[in-house]
Amino acid sequence: MRGCPMRASAGRVAVGKAGVAVLVGRQRELAALESVLRRACEGLGSCLVVRGPAGSGKTVLADAAVAWTRRLGVEVVRASVTRGLPGRWVWAQVLRDVGAAEGLAARLLQRAGPTEIDDAARALVASTTWVIVVDDVDRGGDEAITLLAAVVARLGASHTAVVVTSSVALGLGQEVVLGPLSEEELGLACGVAEAAQRHGLWVASRGLPGPAHSLMASLPAEDTDPVVHWALAAPSTADFLNVDVALVRLLELAIPRARQDGTRARILARLAHELLGNASAGTRRRTLADEALMLARRSGNERIVSEVLNARLHALWDPADADDRLKTAAAIIDLARRAGDDQAEGQGLFWRFIALMELGRVPEAESALALFDRATAAANDAPAAVMVTARRAMLAILRGRFDEAIQLTDQVAQTGHQAGQLDTGQLVATLRGAVAIERDKSAWPAAVDALLTMARHRPGHLYEALAARLLAMLGREAEASAELERLLPRALATSGPRWLGAMADLAVVAAATHHAGAVAQLYRALSPYRGRIVVWAGANTTMGPVSYHLGLLATELGLIDDAVAHLDDAVTLTQHIGALPYLAHSLAALAQAKTTRAADGDATQAQQHQRHARTIAEHLGMTIFLERLTHPADEWTLSRDDEDWQLQAGDERARLRDTRGIVYLRTLLAAPGRDIPALDLAAHGTGLAPPPPQPALDPTALQAYRQRLTALDQELDAADHAADTPRSQRAQTEREALLAELRRITGLGGRPRDISAETERARVNVTRTLRATLDRIAILAPQAAAHLHASIHTGRTCRYQPQPGGPTRWHL
Repeated sequence: MRGCPMRASAGRVAVGKAGVAVLVGRQRELAALESVLRRACEGLGSCLVVRGPAGSGKTVLADAAVAWTRRLGVEVVRASVTRGLPGRWVWAQVLRDVGAAEGLAARLLQRAGPTEIDDAARALVASTTWVIVVDDVDRGGDEAITLLAAVVARLGASHTAVVVTSSVALGLGQEVVLGPLSEEELGLACGVAEAAQRHGLWVASRGLPGPAHSLMASLPAEDTDPVVHWALAAPSTADFLNVDVALVRLLELAIPRARQDGTRARILARLAHELLGNASAGTRRRTLADEALMLARRSGNERIVSEVLNARLHALWDPADADDRLKTAAAIIDLARRAGDDQAEGQGLFWRFIALMELGRVPEAESALALFDRATAAANDAPAAVMVTARRAMLAILRGRFDEAIQLTDQVAQTGHQAGQLDTGQLVATLRGAVAIERDKSAWPAAVDALLTMARHRPGHLYEALAARLLAMLGREAEASAELERLLPRALATSGPRWLGAMADLAVVAAATHHAGAVAQLYRALSPYRGRIVVWAGANTTMGPVSYHLGLLATELGLIDDAVAHLDDAVTLTQHIGALPYLAHSLAALAQAKTTRAADGDATQAQQHQRHARTIAEHLGMTIFLERLTHPADEWTLSRDDEDWQLQAGDERARLRDTRGIVYLRTLLAAPGRDIPALDLAAHGTGLAPPPPQPALDPTALQAYRQRLTALDQELDAADHAADTPRSQRAQTEREALLAELRRITGLGGRPRDISAETERARVNVTRTLRATLDRIAILAPQAAAHLHASIHTGRTCRYQPQPGGPTRWHL
């Protein structure tokens, strides 16, 4: 169109036409907008997508397009997607505004099929010049974007320009991305000249003009340092266990500018809170939190004290600080009740619930949860109700009420989305996954992939630990071991609300893969938390007692008495709190530990524990656990059966009497590839130390042997000279016998060989007893005996070194 007013005037449009304050630094984007409008005048319709985060100026740039177009006398139509309505609604609105044929918009609203979409696109692409502006088109979902794509496909030979804003890439038309302004540009846009304030505003707003103008408008009238105000007012953009680096920088910038105790306390407390996502900043978080609390109390302002205490709960969200957080929660509850602040009291009660769960005080935790529920119900707090339901689902899983847990989890999914809880999907997946660990192995491979994907984006959550645990349970031990080795050094050096859960998962992996180095490190790391419950983050899931995991590790370390003690503790705790699934796991592990120890009464108790564990699992429908109790074909079993032992090796079965040889054999099978002194085997593995060794031959006897050899040499010479063959043969025979005896009882160079009498007796007895036992097994299970004969090595030290023809593992 040769008479198009935009063609004649677009080049004269200046930034100032829409206001310098809002369009500073957007010259490139304005040029792209001008180009789209100019091409439409020339019959080359096109689409411009203005993309950027909230506050980047998308709406302001769209406003500029509308203002220019109207000022030049060109028709412009503008619409915005409404949340909650189908995406076709915005395009129906545009159709009405451009005066499309009667009924076209109504048909589109009734059905957005291919025909309706094509008819709408044809009507929107005009033969005369106009501009269509649609705000937030991505909010309309696939439906709104599909309609946009149909319109874009028809723009090429039209006089229509389409400008849409979006927070995500659409892959349609030309796209400009609105990023942060520079520090100088933002200062100019907001009229801030002082360098420190300009820098503070830039950090607080992340360079985005929208938040910057809001921060400027929020400045109080009184004489307040803007940097301090922004540090306390700027919202955090980091999700759980991530760090908002810009906010941390702003808080650190504000600390030296805060002169009053209360203000400084609030800044320090907020910084301690924000550093929770930095797993290596545990010491700094505590230092900041302690100083903040001291200053808050010195200020005498209870509101500030309460705010600082709440931040302290996040700053000290480590397993080692559970007692401190319990006391802090009590202080918050007390202050809130005095102030009549129901919301603060509810927060304190919920933190009390979390700390009590971590400490294993589950009945008290349930009481705190009930009080939290009542405290927030009166306020009709929908997000709090979702939190309560989720924790009740967690408690149902802890008690083995899996069907109830699934129902509650479905309720969380529904009410969480209604309440706008952003983490609802992750919370629901966590709860369903906790049930699947006991009931649905088919879900594990997909869960592993999802966990490893999340770990790449959110490293502070230590998702790899749970992925490794699932891999080990799936029998993919090489992959599990690789994840263990990759994660363990980083996990040991960190802290935070997910640390204890990750350590427990890695403990299971280390024990399952027999990773000796990891077992020892994890045992040291978990030992301080004996008697507690493994709780993840805000007690949204649990993994049983810490003592259960310590028992697994101690068993692997060969500390059998310690393992039994840990697992006894786990059984006692799970019985006390009614945690039946973890009681079953603890009983099964205790049975194995007692079978390994083989002390008086252990065999009978182990059988009882095993039967009890199986009964619980059957009642609860713990299908995965029951599968593990039924051993696979490539796993051989040697276990107590009343007063005897039962050997199961593939198709072979053998019932064996309880003898010392069976005990020796079982001890060796439990430690493949490990040298065990014969003396330890003879002492039933108690580590009996031999007395100081004594020379096998005293010096006097040795001198007599040597004198007799000298005499025999002389006699041989005399017999040879006399040609007395019988006499020579007698002397030679005696001489060879003496030399053979001396070689047996002396060491290198004829020195006396030190031999402990107990060690030598143990070697002889253990060797003889094991050979006799293997000979008895050969009668009943010849293939198993052949493998054992080839794999059992005896001597002063004995070892089971598995050879071909045996199992992948033994169940003992």
